[in-house]
Amino acid sequence: MLRRAVFLDRDGVLNKAVTRDGKSYPPSDAARLEVYPEAPEAIASLQKAGYLAICVTNQPDVARGTRSMDEVTAMNQKVSQAVRLDDVLTCPHDDTDGCSCRKPKPGMLLSAAAKWRVDLDASWMVGDRKSDIAAGQAAGCKTVFIDRRYAEGGPDNSADHTCRGVADAAAFILRNKP
Repeated sequence: MLRRAVFLDRDGVLNKAVTRDGKSYPPSDAARLEVYPEAPEAIASLQKAGYLAICVTNQPDVARGTRSMDEVTAMNQKVSQAVRLDDVLTCPHDDTDGCSCRKPKPGMLLSAAAKWRVDLDASWMVGDRKSDIAAGQAAGCKTVFIDRRYAEGGPDNSADHTCRGVADAAAFILRNKP
């Protein structure tokens, strides 16, 4: 039997991103990471409705040598414990690495789908970057764009829905279960 999942980006979706010059960055370390206050309840509501909650996060600072994988793991664990995620997948590569896991490619979603026996057509990708939406679409998921008004451009109009935060995204998903 296949399951449903909500794939969630980490920074800017589950925890506050650092914004500089209109661009989004991860917090510098686990001590500075702040989970959005509404995230635990939002994720719990999705899980209660039968969705797996799986974080899929690009962390290119590992490849760039500006952050260790141990620090990324510590941040992932902090978020996972706060919102009780079912799984966290991380792409530590940079754009030039050509990996299949770095969003906008769907590799992390496809890996999680195989591991958890997920029906991608009945699943969602929630993200705050256009690359998140593209990865969800490439995997065959429905998509929700959280518009944090970054400098990379306006709302991703190709998403199935645009909203202001993870609580709104969860409510929309629950109202529109496939």
